Amino acid sequence: MEDLSQIRSDIDSIDSQIVDLFKRRMDCADRVAAYKRQKHLPVLDKSRERALLARRASEVPEDMRVYTEVLFQLLMEASRNRQTERLQTPSATAEAIQAALAQSPACFPRDAFVACQGVEGAYQQIACDRIFRHANISYFDTFDAVFRAVEEKYVDLGVLPIENSTAGSVNQVFDLMMRHNFHIVRTCRLKVDHNLLAKPGTGIEDIRHIYSHEQAINQCGDFLGQLKGVKVHACENTAVASKMVAESPRTDVAALASRSCAQIYGLDVLASSVQDQGNNYTRFACISRDLTIFPGADRSTFMLVVNHEPGALYKVLAKFYALDINIIKLESRPIPDRDFKFMFYFDIDCPAASPEFLTLVRSLEANCEEFRYLGSYSEVI
Repeated sequence: MEDLSQIRSDIDSIDSQIVDLFKRRMDCADRVAAYKRQKHLPVLDKSRERALLARRASEVPEDMRVYTEVLFQLLMEASRNRQTERLQTPSATAEAIQAALAQSPACFPRDAFVACQGVEGAYQQIACDRIFRHANISYFDTFDAVFRAVEEKYVDLGVLPIENSTAGSVNQVFDLMMRHNFHIVRTCRLKVDHNLLAKPGTGIEDIRHIYSHEQAINQCGDFLGQLKGVKVHACENTAVASKMVAESPRTDVAALASRSCAQIYGLDVLASSVQDQGNNYTRFACISRDLTIFPGADRSTFMLVVNHEPGALYKVLAKFYALDINIIKLESRPIPDRDFKFMFYFDIDCPAASPEFLTLVRSLEANCEEFRYLGSYSEVI
Protein backbone atom coordinates (compact mmCIF):
# COMPACT_ATOMS: atom_id res chain seq x y z
CA MET A 1 0.00 0.00 0.00
CA GLU A 2 1.24 3.49 -0.89
CA ASP A 3 2.24 5.88 1.84
CA LEU A 4 -0.39 8.65 2.27
CA SER A 5 2.25 11.34 2.68
CA GLN A 6 3.74 10.39 -0.70
CA ILE A 7 0.31 10.56 -2.37
CA ARG A 8 -0.24 14.01 -0.85
CA SER A 9 3.17 15.11 -2.05
CA ASP A 10 2.22 14.02 -5.58
CA ILE A 11 -1.06 16.00 -5.29
CA ASP A 12 0.83 19.09 -4.14
CA SER A 13 3.15 18.80 -7.13
CA ILE A 14 0.22 18.44 -9.53
CA ASP A 15 -1.59 21.39 -7.90
CA SER A 16 1.47 23.57 -8.42
CA GLN A 17 1.43 22.68 -12.10
CA ILE A 18 -2.30 23.44 -12.25
CA VAL A 19 -1.70 26.88 -10.74
CA ASP A 20 1.02 27.63 -13.30
CA LEU A 21 -1.26 26.48 -16.11
CA PHE A 22 -4.16 28.50 -14.72
CA LYS A 23 -2.01 31.64 -14.72
CA ARG A 24 -1.09 30.95 -18.34
CA ARG A 25 -4.78 30.40 -19.19
CA MET A 26 -5.81 33.70 -17.58
CA ASP A 27 -3.03 35.46 -19.47
CA CYS A 28 -4.64 34.07 -22.61
CA ALA A 29 -7.96 35.50 -21.39
CA ASP A 30 -6.28 38.93 -21.23
CA ARG A 31 -5.07 38.53 -24.81
CA VAL A 32 -8.53 37.41 -25.94
CA ALA A 33 -10.03 40.48 -24.23
CA ALA A 34 -7.59 42.76 -26.08
CA TYR A 35 -8.54 41.13 -29.40
CA LYS A 36 -12.28 41.39 -28.68
CA ARG A 37 -11.90 45.04 -27.72
CA GLN A 38 -10.20 45.77 -31.03
CA LYS A 39 -12.78 43.80 -33.04
CA HIS A 40 -15.78 44.90 -30.92
CA LEU A 41 -16.73 41.30 -30.14
CA PRO A 42 -18.87 40.15 -27.18
CA VAL A 43 -17.31 38.31 -24.24
CA LEU A 44 -19.58 35.27 -24.52
CA ASP A 45 -19.08 32.87 -27.43
CA LYS A 46 -21.64 30.12 -26.81
CA SER A 47 -20.78 27.95 -29.78
CA ARG A 48 -17.09 27.79 -28.85
CA GLU A 49 -17.84 27.05 -25.19
CA ARG A 50 -20.27 24.28 -26.15
CA ALA A 51 -17.72 22.71 -28.49
CA LEU A 52 -14.94 23.01 -25.91
CA LEU A 53 -16.99 21.28 -23.21
CA ALA A 54 -17.92 18.43 -25.55
CA ARG A 55 -14.29 17.98 -26.62
CA ARG A 56 -12.92 17.95 -23.07
CA ALA A 57 -15.62 15.55 -21.88
CA SER A 58 -14.72 13.15 -24.70
CA GLU A 59 -11.09 13.06 -23.55
CA VAL A 60 -11.79 11.44 -20.16
CA PRO A 61 -13.40 8.15 -19.03
CA GLU A 62 -17.19 8.09 -18.76
CA ASP A 63 -17.19 8.26 -14.95
CA MET A 64 -15.14 11.49 -15.02
CA ARG A 65 -17.12 13.42 -17.63
CA VAL A 66 -19.44 15.24 -15.25
CA TYR A 67 -16.51 16.38 -13.09
CA THR A 68 -14.62 17.51 -16.18
CA GLU A 69 -17.58 19.53 -17.44
CA VAL A 70 -17.98 21.23 -14.05
CA LEU A 71 -14.27 22.04 -13.91
CA PHE A 72 -14.18 23.59 -17.37
CA GLN A 73 -17.45 25.48 -16.87
CA LEU A 74 -15.85 27.11 -13.83
CA LEU A 75 -12.66 27.85 -15.77
CA MET A 76 -14.63 29.45 -18.58
CA GLU A 77 -16.66 31.50 -16.11
CA ALA A 78 -13.42 32.76 -14.54
CA SER A 79 -12.16 33.60 -18.02
CA ARG A 80 -15.35 35.52 -18.87
CA ASN A 81 -15.13 37.47 -15.61
CA ARG A 82 -11.51 38.32 -16.37
CA GLN A 83 -12.42 39.50 -19.86
CA THR A 84 -15.30 41.56 -18.46
CA GLU A 85 -12.85 43.28 -16.08
CA ARG A 86 -10.40 43.99 -18.87
CA LEU A 87 -13.00 45.15 -21.37
CA GLN A 88 -14.96 47.21 -18.84
CA THR A 89 -18.08 46.02 -20.66
CA PRO A 90 -20.57 48.92 -20.83
CA SER A 91 -23.21 48.54 -18.13
CA ALA A 92 -25.81 51.18 -17.36
CA THR A 93 -26.34 49.62 -13.94
CA ALA A 94 -22.62 49.56 -13.06
CA GLU A 95 -22.29 53.20 -14.12
CA ALA A 96 -25.32 54.15 -11.97
CA ILE A 97 -23.80 52.32 -8.99
CA GLN A 98 -20.46 54.10 -9.44
CA ALA A 99 -22.24 57.46 -9.67
CA ALA A 100 -24.26 56.69 -6.52
CA LEU A 101 -21.10 55.69 -4.65
CA ALA A 102 -19.38 58.92 -5.72
CA GLN A 103 -22.34 60.95 -4.42
CA SER A 104 -22.86 58.89 -1.27
CA PRO A 105 -24.28 60.96 1.64
CA ALA A 106 -22.18 61.14 4.78
CA CYS A 107 -24.71 59.12 6.80
CA PHE A 108 -28.20 57.65 6.75
CA PRO A 109 -30.91 60.26 7.47
CA ARG A 110 -32.23 60.56 11.03
CA ASP A 111 -35.48 62.18 9.90
CA ALA A 112 -37.71 61.40 6.91
CA PHE A 113 -41.27 61.47 5.60
CA VAL A 114 -42.02 57.74 5.43
CA ALA A 115 -44.86 55.62 4.03
CA CYS A 116 -46.04 52.52 5.90
CA GLN A 117 -48.98 50.17 5.40
CA GLY A 118 -51.57 49.93 8.17
CA VAL A 119 -52.16 52.12 11.19
CA GLU A 120 -50.30 53.17 14.35
CA GLY A 121 -48.93 50.13 16.15
CA ALA A 122 -48.20 48.06 13.03
CA TYR A 123 -44.89 46.25 12.97
CA GLN A 124 -43.91 48.45 10.00
CA GLN A 125 -44.22 51.47 12.30
CA ILE A 126 -42.08 49.76 14.95
CA ALA A 127 -39.47 48.94 12.29
CA CYS A 128 -39.63 52.54 11.06
CA ASP A 129 -38.81 53.75 14.56
CA ARG A 130 -35.80 51.40 14.58
CA ILE A 131 -34.50 52.70 11.27
CA PHE A 132 -35.03 56.43 11.93
CA ARG A 133 -34.50 58.58 15.00
CA HIS A 134 -37.51 60.75 14.07
CA ALA A 135 -39.89 59.82 11.27
CA ASN A 136 -43.04 61.51 10.04
CA ILE A 137 -45.17 58.50 9.04
CA SER A 138 -48.00 58.50 6.51
CA TYR A 139 -50.15 55.35 6.64
CA PHE A 140 -51.64 53.63 3.59
CA ASP A 141 -54.17 50.82 3.23
CA THR A 142 -52.09 48.56 0.99
CA PHE A 143 -48.50 47.63 0.20
CA ASP A 144 -49.12 48.71 -3.40
CA ALA A 145 -50.03 52.20 -2.17
CA VAL A 146 -46.71 52.39 -0.27
CA PHE A 147 -44.79 51.53 -3.44
CA ARG A 148 -46.76 54.14 -5.41
CA ALA A 149 -46.24 56.83 -2.74
CA VAL A 150 -42.46 56.29 -3.04
CA GLU A 151 -42.57 56.06 -6.85
CA GLU A 152 -44.56 59.29 -7.18
CA LYS A 153 -42.36 61.07 -4.61
CA TYR A 154 -45.28 61.74 -2.28
CA VAL A 155 -42.93 60.55 0.50
CA ASP A 156 -39.16 60.34 0.86
CA LEU A 157 -39.01 56.66 1.76
CA GLY A 158 -41.20 53.62 2.44
CA VAL A 159 -40.93 50.71 4.88
CA LEU A 160 -42.27 47.26 3.93
CA PRO A 161 -42.03 43.74 5.38
CA ILE A 162 -40.23 41.36 3.02
CA GLU A 163 -39.67 38.10 4.90
CA ASN A 164 -40.16 36.27 8.18
CA SER A 165 -37.84 33.74 9.79
CA THR A 166 -40.65 31.18 10.24
CA ALA A 167 -43.32 32.00 7.64
CA GLY A 168 -40.98 32.91 4.77
CA SER A 169 -41.27 35.72 2.26
CA VAL A 170 -44.18 38.15 2.22
CA ASN A 171 -45.46 36.98 -1.17
CA GLN A 172 -47.62 40.03 -1.85
CA VAL A 173 -44.65 42.37 -1.47
CA PHE A 174 -42.40 40.20 -3.66
CA ASP A 175 -45.03 40.14 -6.40
CA LEU A 176 -45.32 43.94 -6.23
CA MET A 177 -41.54 44.26 -6.60
CA MET A 178 -41.93 43.18 -10.23
CA ARG A 179 -44.31 46.05 -10.95
CA HIS A 180 -42.71 49.03 -9.25
CA ASN A 181 -39.52 51.07 -9.60
CA PHE A 182 -37.64 51.49 -6.34
CA HIS A 183 -34.31 50.90 -4.58
CA ILE A 184 -33.59 49.37 -1.19
CA VAL A 185 -31.48 51.71 0.95
CA ARG A 186 -31.58 49.87 4.31
CA THR A 187 -33.06 46.74 5.89
CA CYS A 188 -34.05 46.02 9.47
CA ARG A 189 -34.58 42.80 11.43
CA LEU A 190 -37.25 43.07 14.10
CA LYS A 191 -38.15 40.45 16.70
CA VAL A 192 -41.85 39.72 16.34
CA ASP A 193 -43.87 38.95 19.45
CA HIS A 194 -47.54 38.12 18.83
CA ASN A 195 -50.11 38.40 21.62
CA LEU A 196 -53.84 37.66 21.79
CA LEU A 197 -55.57 40.99 22.45
CA ALA A 198 -59.21 41.62 23.37
CA LYS A 199 -61.41 44.22 25.03
CA PRO A 200 -61.12 44.59 28.81
CA GLY A 201 -63.35 42.09 30.58
CA THR A 202 -63.22 39.54 27.77
CA GLY A 203 -61.92 36.08 28.66
CA ILE A 204 -60.12 33.76 26.30
CA GLU A 205 -63.06 31.34 26.57
CA ASP A 206 -65.34 34.07 25.13
CA ILE A 207 -63.40 34.45 21.88
CA ARG A 208 -65.09 33.20 18.69
CA HIS A 209 -63.29 35.28 16.03
CA ILE A 210 -59.61 36.21 15.74
CA TYR A 211 -58.24 38.75 13.27
CA SER A 212 -54.67 39.33 12.10
CA HIS A 213 -52.36 39.50 9.11
CA GLU A 214 -51.92 36.19 7.27
CA GLN A 215 -48.21 36.06 8.19
CA ALA A 216 -49.03 36.41 11.90
CA ILE A 217 -51.71 33.74 11.57
CA ASN A 218 -49.18 31.38 9.96
CA GLN A 219 -46.68 32.10 12.72
CA CYS A 220 -49.18 31.20 15.49
CA GLY A 221 -50.56 27.96 14.05
CA ASP A 222 -49.93 25.81 17.12
CA PHE A 223 -51.67 28.23 19.48
CA LEU A 224 -54.63 28.76 17.17
CA GLY A 225 -55.01 25.01 16.68
CA GLN A 226 -55.64 24.62 20.40
CA LEU A 227 -58.62 26.98 20.38
CA LYS A 228 -61.96 25.28 19.77
CA GLY A 229 -64.88 26.89 17.99
CA VAL A 230 -62.82 29.90 16.89
CA LYS A 231 -62.72 31.28 13.32
CA VAL A 232 -59.55 33.00 12.16
CA HIS A 233 -59.75 35.89 9.67
CA ALA A 234 -56.94 37.49 7.68
CA CYS A 235 -56.85 41.29 7.35
CA GLU A 236 -54.45 44.01 6.19
CA ASN A 237 -52.11 43.86 9.19
CA THR A 238 -51.92 43.25 12.93
CA ALA A 239 -52.52 46.88 13.92
CA VAL A 240 -55.62 47.13 11.71
CA ALA A 241 -56.89 43.95 13.40
CA SER A 242 -56.36 45.53 16.83
CA LYS A 243 -58.20 48.68 15.81
CA MET A 244 -61.11 46.63 14.44
CA VAL A 245 -61.40 44.73 17.72
CA ALA A 246 -61.25 47.93 19.79
CA GLU A 247 -63.96 49.59 17.67
CA SER A 248 -66.21 46.51 17.34
CA PRO A 249 -69.42 46.40 19.39
CA ARG A 250 -68.83 42.65 19.89
CA THR A 251 -67.09 41.10 22.87
CA ASP A 252 -66.19 37.76 21.25
CA VAL A 253 -63.46 39.11 18.97
CA ALA A 254 -59.68 39.26 19.42
CA ALA A 255 -56.55 40.18 17.49
CA LEU A 256 -53.05 38.75 17.16
CA ALA A 257 -50.74 41.73 17.47
CA SER A 258 -47.91 43.40 19.40
CA ARG A 259 -48.07 44.70 22.96
CA SER A 260 -47.78 48.19 21.50
CA CYS A 261 -51.21 47.68 19.93
CA ALA A 262 -52.65 46.74 23.33
CA GLN A 263 -51.45 50.05 24.74
CA ILE A 264 -52.52 52.13 21.74
CA TYR A 265 -56.01 50.66 21.40
CA GLY A 266 -56.80 49.98 25.06
CA LEU A 267 -56.89 46.19 24.80
CA ASP A 268 -55.99 43.49 27.31
CA VAL A 269 -53.38 40.82 26.67
CA LEU A 270 -55.16 37.46 27.03
CA ALA A 271 -52.13 35.37 26.00
CA SER A 272 -48.52 36.47 25.53
CA SER A 273 -45.93 35.39 22.95
CA VAL A 274 -48.20 32.92 21.17
CA GLN A 275 -45.99 32.52 18.07
CA ASP A 276 -44.79 28.98 17.34
CA GLN A 277 -41.10 29.85 17.65
CA GLY A 278 -39.41 32.19 20.09
CA ASN A 279 -36.76 33.36 17.60
CA ASN A 280 -39.35 34.88 15.29
CA TYR A 281 -37.95 37.77 13.24
CA THR A 282 -39.37 39.81 10.39
CA ARG A 283 -37.12 41.62 7.95
CA PHE A 284 -38.22 45.01 6.65
CA ALA A 285 -36.91 46.98 3.68
CA CYS A 286 -36.62 50.75 3.55
CA ILE A 287 -37.11 51.81 -0.08
CA SER A 288 -36.54 54.99 -2.08
CA ARG A 289 -37.25 55.98 -5.66
CA ASP A 290 -33.74 57.18 -6.46
CA LEU A 291 -30.64 55.03 -6.19
CA THR A 292 -28.71 56.06 -3.07
CA ILE A 293 -25.92 54.00 -1.51
CA PHE A 294 -25.10 54.96 2.05
CA PRO A 295 -21.72 54.29 3.71
CA GLY A 296 -21.25 50.72 4.94
CA ALA A 297 -23.50 49.15 2.30
CA ASP A 298 -22.40 45.51 2.25
CA ARG A 299 -25.55 43.76 1.02
CA SER A 300 -27.26 43.97 -2.34
CA THR A 301 -30.41 42.60 -3.96
CA PHE A 302 -30.95 41.58 -7.59
CA MET A 303 -33.92 40.42 -9.61
CA LEU A 304 -33.16 38.44 -12.74
CA VAL A 305 -34.61 36.11 -15.35
CA VAL A 306 -32.44 33.45 -16.96
CA ASN A 307 -32.89 31.76 -20.31
CA HIS A 308 -35.25 28.77 -20.28
CA GLU A 309 -32.59 26.16 -21.02
CA PRO A 310 -30.71 23.43 -19.09
CA GLY A 311 -27.96 24.77 -16.84
CA ALA A 312 -28.99 28.43 -17.15
CA LEU A 313 -29.29 29.01 -13.40
CA TYR A 314 -26.10 27.03 -12.74
CA LYS A 315 -24.19 29.37 -15.05
CA VAL A 316 -25.46 32.35 -13.08
CA LEU A 317 -24.49 30.74 -9.77
CA ALA A 318 -21.04 30.01 -11.18
CA LYS A 319 -20.47 33.75 -11.57
CA PHE A 320 -20.95 34.27 -7.83
CA TYR A 321 -18.69 31.33 -7.01
CA ALA A 322 -15.95 32.45 -9.37
CA LEU A 323 -15.92 35.91 -7.75
CA ASP A 324 -16.11 34.49 -4.19
CA ILE A 325 -19.37 36.34 -3.46
CA ASN A 326 -21.67 34.82 -0.86
CA ILE A 327 -25.38 34.42 -1.65
CA ILE A 328 -27.44 35.07 1.49
CA LYS A 329 -30.81 34.34 -0.05
CA LEU A 330 -32.09 32.91 -3.33
CA GLU A 331 -35.79 32.72 -4.09
CA SER A 332 -37.85 32.22 -7.24
CA ARG A 333 -41.29 33.61 -8.03
CA PRO A 334 -43.40 32.74 -11.11
CA ILE A 335 -43.88 35.65 -13.50
CA PRO A 336 -47.60 36.27 -14.13
CA ASP A 337 -48.80 35.54 -17.69
CA ARG A 338 -45.44 34.06 -18.69
CA ASP A 339 -45.51 30.26 -18.69
CA PHE A 340 -42.49 28.53 -17.16
CA LYS A 341 -40.75 31.85 -16.50
CA PHE A 342 -39.45 32.67 -13.05
CA MET A 343 -38.00 35.79 -11.48
CA PHE A 344 -35.06 34.97 -9.23
CA TYR A 345 -34.30 37.16 -6.22
CA PHE A 346 -30.73 37.23 -4.91
CA ASP A 347 -29.49 38.79 -1.68
CA ILE A 348 -25.69 38.83 -1.61
CA ASP A 349 -23.02 39.69 0.92
CA CYS A 350 -20.46 41.93 -0.80
CA PRO A 351 -19.40 45.58 -0.32
CA ALA A 352 -20.93 47.72 -3.05
CA ALA A 353 -17.62 49.55 -3.54
CA SER A 354 -15.60 46.38 -4.19
CA PRO A 355 -14.30 45.70 -7.73
CA GLU A 356 -15.72 42.18 -7.81
CA PHE A 357 -19.21 43.57 -7.16
CA LEU A 358 -19.06 45.77 -10.26
CA THR A 359 -17.63 42.85 -12.26
CA LEU A 360 -20.59 40.73 -11.16
CA VAL A 361 -23.09 43.45 -12.11
CA ARG A 362 -21.57 43.86 -15.59
CA SER A 363 -21.55 40.11 -16.15
CA LEU A 364 -25.15 39.58 -14.98
CA GLU A 365 -26.49 42.51 -16.98
CA ALA A 366 -24.74 41.28 -20.12
CA ASN A 367 -25.73 37.61 -19.83
CA CYS A 368 -29.18 37.40 -18.19
CA GLU A 369 -32.40 37.61 -20.15
CA GLU A 370 -33.57 40.27 -17.70
CA PHE A 371 -31.61 41.91 -14.91
CA ARG A 372 -32.59 44.47 -12.29
CA TYR A 373 -30.53 45.86 -9.43
CA LEU A 374 -32.63 46.75 -6.38
CA GLY A 375 -29.96 48.47 -4.34
CA SER A 376 -27.09 48.11 -1.88
CA TYR A 377 -27.58 48.69 1.83
CA SER A 378 -26.65 47.74 5.38
CA GLU A 379 -28.96 45.98 7.82
CA VAL A 380 -30.07 47.24 11.24
CA ILE A 381 -30.27 44.40 13.78
